[in-house]
Amino acid sequence: MLKHRIMTSLVLAPAALGLVFYTPLMIFSYMAAVIVLVGSWEWSGFMGLKKIAHRLVYVIVTAVILSALHLHWPIESLWQGNKLLSDANYLFTVSVAWWLVATTLVWQYPSMSKSWNKGILMRAIAGLLTLIPLWLALNALRSASYEESTLHGSILIMIVLGIVWSADIGAYFSGKNFGKHKLMPNVSPNKTIEGLAGGIIASTLFILIFCYFSGIEQDKWFLYSCVTIFIAVFSAIGDLLESMFKREAGLKDSGRCLPGHGGILDRIDSLTAAAPIFVAFYAWILSS
Repeated sequence: MLKHRIMTSLVLAPAALGLVFYTPLMIFSYMAAVIVLVGSWEWSGFMGLKKIAHRLVYVIVTAVILSALHLHWPIESLWQGNKLLSDANYLFTVSVAWWLVATTLVWQYPSMSKSWNKGILMRAIAGLLTLIPLWLALNALRSASYEESTLHGSILIMIVLGIVWSADIGAYFSGKNFGKHKLMPNVSPNKTIEGLAGGIIASTLFILIFCYFSGIEQDKWFLYSCVTIFIAVFSAIGDLLESMFKREAGLKDSGRCLPGHGGILDRIDSLTAAAPIFVAFYAWILSS
């Protein structure tokens, strides 16, 4: 298992860096759509769908929505100067609202599960609200200030990934060494309050180090740290939301496409929350 995990990581890491830094905007958008569509296939398993045809219907619905959004918001036209298109902003507002609702669903699990686990419709909508904004967020980040610098958006994506990865690493080591108080045992028995705190501290240190070496004015460090804490918390919610749906569906992993890691959703669960919320903050506050 560990061998497969390491080998998969050795392939994924350079592939991800190549995608983020070296692909043209349109190719990047298509590849992000492929990742989301694989995620939608796995999410259809959370819905309890067993037949391939039924699961493909959900993937096709997701693809149709992505195609419509691609026609309405081509990746190269998402920004006007430093301002995100106003109607695209609405979708990120909806996404932030969804993650606040998701926090309540996770916090109240399993008492609130009766409101969404009886049929597939609510779980289908939850999947769309989780995955569609991720695609648009990746597009928005990659294309930000593209005319000024083709790498600016790539760096933004790496900042989000850095926050998520440092939070995961901090949570792992803090939880393993100091974890005593369960965070949400009904959802994920191994996660602890100490682990969450360690993740927040690690991600905050990451952003402060980034600010220092990037020459960002010190009067902005506190704001950036507060935004990072918020994103780190919701990255944990993204992880817990997927764990909740897997638990309800009786699944250990979201899929088997990544040996040693599980499925795509097992790798991007934190990012599904972190990326749209980061874009919301960037569009509303940080880019001004």
